[in-house]
Amino acid sequence: MSGSPGTGSRGKKTVSLSELAFVFSKLGVIAFGGPAAHIAMMEDEFVRNRRWITEEGFLDRVAAASLIPGPSSTEVGIFIGHSLRGWAGLVVAGSCFIIPAAILVSLIAAAYVRFGSLPQAEGILRTVKPVVIAIILQALWNLGRTVAKTRVLILIGVASAVLNFVGGSPLLVLVFAGASSGIVWWLRKSRRLPVALCGIGVPKLFSPIGLTVFAVASALPVSLGRLFVSFLKIGSLVFGSGYVLLAFLRAEFVDHLHWLTEKQLIDAVAVGQFTPGPVFTTATFIGYLVGGLPGAFFATLGIFLPGFVFVAVSGPLIPKIRRSPRAGAVLDGVVVGSLALIAVVAWQLGKSSITDWITVSILAVSIIAIFRFKVNSAWLILIAGTVGWVAGR
Repeated sequence: MSGSPGTGSRGKKTVSLSELAFVFSKLGVIAFGGPAAHIAMMEDEFVRNRRWITEEGFLDRVAAASLIPGPSSTEVGIFIGHSLRGWAGLVVAGSCFIIPAAILVSLIAAAYVRFGSLPQAEGILRTVKPVVIAIILQALWNLGRTVAKTRVLILIGVASAVLNFVGGSPLLVLVFAGASSGIVWWLRKSRRLPVALCGIGVPKLFSPIGLTVFAVASALPVSLGRLFVSFLKIGSLVFGSGYVLLAFLRAEFVDHLHWLTEKQLIDAVAVGQFTPGPVFTTATFIGYLVGGLPGAFFATLGIFLPGFVFVAVSGPLIPKIRRSPRAGAVLDGVVVGSLALIAVVAWQLGKSSITDWITVSILAVSIIAIFRFKVNSAWLILIAGTVGWVAGR
């Protein structure tokens, strides 16, 4: 099944599944730098070089991926695969982009379990962590300039950060932010006073939902099934940026289940950053730590499966959502809430990682390199890791 008219595919030739598999596997091996870099590589590959999809069709899929939960760059690839070869293309494109990174992360996790306590490995991970903080700050800055369009959205973002900082779950924060933005839009349309928003107890309305979810989760046994369910839930809820994943991981595996330490979490984040492919393969690393190779498989399956489902079902809905001012207002709030979660994560990870003059120096150099000179984060992580390896000898 080739792309049909109106889907954004050029329709000049039928792309074979083997071609699709080859290109996405290649991208899965070389796609360093995070979602923005992945999307730029996909545009160059599919729009300019191979001309498999039009510029307009590509941009439509980028916009659609930004409106659904999950890893945005992976979902752009899944959208492209679906437009070119239907359901088979959807599976092939997404799987071939994910699998190379998942295999590499599993190998690194095995080495971490075997050698992670050695001084050299400790030194490498200690010096990589400040670079991860700088990368998160860059994402926060770039997204914030685009999303925080009004004073109301800025206030919602600040309130969301405070709510998460005092213990509100990531899901509750996103619900609060989306509902608040939607209510403000409704008040303006109704010509009501915006101050009425202050009397709305949104957290009280939605907190039972979050409590119920966590209560059901805590009742399940510690097993591969429980691991799969945890990541399936996270993959279904993470919205706005791959970095928001960190907040959900901390809430689930550090604070709630106590399966990971703070150190293991940030080590998993570092591995997800310096490997190619989706940032969400951080889940693969965590799954290996918890349950070995089977754990890595079920964690990867759980966190990526919702993305395939959302792409498959969202096609007819996306145009309607984009045309609705009310839905757009809610989505603006959700994205601002996502940025608030990123800010809190950056603060919490920074407290546990920036502990001496070496880490402070690496953080400062990384910030300058990323913001001023636009250095690729993969190079910074490689250099920082080398410094840590030499210092740990």
